[in-house]
Amino acid sequence: MVVEQQKKNKKRFALFLATCDSEFVKKAYGGYFNVFVSAFGEEGEQWDLFRVVDGDFPDEKDLDSYDGFIISGSPHDAFADADWIVKLCSLCQKLDEMEKKVLGICFGHQIITRVKGGKIGRARQGPDMGLRTITIAKDNEKLGLYFGDEVPASLAIVKCHQDEVLELPDSATVLASSEVCQVEMFSIGDHLLCIQGHPEYNKEILFEIVDRVLNMKLMEQEFADKAKSTMESAEPDKDLWQKLCKNFLKGQI
Repeated sequence: MVVEQQKKNKKRFALFLATCDSEFVKKAYGGYFNVFVSAFGEEGEQWDLFRVVDGDFPDEKDLDSYDGFIISGSPHDAFADADWIVKLCSLCQKLDEMEKKVLGICFGHQIITRVKGGKIGRARQGPDMGLRTITIAKDNEKLGLYFGDEVPASLAIVKCHQDEVLELPDSATVLASSEVCQVEMFSIGDHLLCIQGHPEYNKEILFEIVDRVLNMKLMEQEFADKAKSTMESAEPDKDLWQKLCKNFLKGQI
């Protein structure tokens, strides 16, 4: 009985992984799942992995047993109509109706925009890769609750995307913006939080992606060099991003 009660009280989260693990990430971290759990998980929690990019989804009957969900980034377009993307959109619609906590990162940020009636497409100023400083809506009351202390005026985050939110859903509130992207972060109600950047990324993950994309001849050397140069003497505000995301997901407000 005690064991059953402990299991019932254990917080449970799910990662919807929308990308495949690179060989580097497998070798260095054991896969992206571990990167996310290391960034946002805490002792005593249960985290489950669903490789949605491969068609692996939870049963709808199990959704209510979760406290929160994360939708990862992806090399795929969130506006595409591949079967797994359409199914992910349908699942997100269900989670929205249930008012389940969902953290959308990069591709996930754009998927939620699509589900809620906004518009996504190629970034107006082109692809963005590297460390960027984004401006935070300091006076937003919700952010004050998530950060707990004083809300920072700006935060550094790793960016790696070619698409963006072009038009926000009517119900959305912008929480951060930048010179190159008008919608860096937004929320809908108390259950949806969307971030264009990657709060889970570090320097070595970014550099490996840059090298891999460069080797595939999908970017120019100059673009790759510029992306790497942004992290020569600066780092993302990892602790503050983790605090924000954890407090959102776990209702610690």
